[in-house]
Amino acid sequence: MIRRTIVLTATLAALLTAPLAQAQTTEVAGVKYDQTLQVGNGKLQLNGAGIRYKAVFKVYTAGLYLGSKVATTEAALAAPGPKRMHIVMLRDIDANELGKLFTRGMQDNSPREEFSKSIAGTIRLSELFSAKKKLVAGDSFSVDYLPGQGTTVLINGKANIDPIKEPEFFTALLRIWLGKNPADSQLKDALLGKAPAVRDPFNN
Repeated sequence: MIRRTIVLTATLAALLTAPLAQAQTTEVAGVKYDQTLQVGNGKLQLNGAGIRYKAVFKVYTAGLYLGSKVATTEAALAAPGPKRMHIVMLRDIDANELGKLFTRGMQDNSPREEFSKSIAGTIRLSELFSAKKKLVAGDSFSVDYLPGQGTTVLINGKANIDPIKEPEFFTALLRIWLGKNPADSQLKDALLGKAPAVRDPFNN
C-alpha cells in the first residue's frame, strides 16, 4: 500500500511538472527559443520573439534577449548589461543582400551622429555577410552585446569577427527591428512582448 502511494505520488509530480518543462521554450514557426540563456556573466530573459515577413513569405524568426522584460524601444535600448538578438532563417537568402538591408535599416532608424559612430562596425558586418555569400533555411546568427567588450556576431554559434567595440553599433543594429521605421512593425511588437496582430500577408 505504501509502495503504491509512492508510485502514485511520483506519477502525479511528473504530470504536474511536465507543463513547466514545456514552458521553458517559446516556439515560433517551428523554431524554439529558450526562455532564459547565459551571455557572458549575465542571465538573460526572452523579451519576445516573432517572424519577419516579406510580402507573403516568412523570411526569418527573431528573438530579443535582455536582463529583464521591457515593453518599449527606449527601455530596450537603455537596458543595462548583456543583450542578444538571435535570428534563424526560414528560407534561403543572399547573405550580401541581407547585409545591405541591415545597413539601410540602421541608417534609416538611427540619429546621424549615432550612425556615424557605427560605420566601422557596419562595414565589418557587411564584409562578414559578403564572405558568407548565402544563408540557408535553418542557419542562425546571434548578435551579442557585452558591456566593456562590444558586439560579437556569431553565425551558427561561431564568432566570425572580433568584437565591435563601439556601443553605438549594437544600438543602431537593434533599431533595425525596434526603430521608428522597423523592418516589420508586427515583428517589432512581438519582440517587445506584445501579442502580434493576425498577419494579413497581402498588407505588409
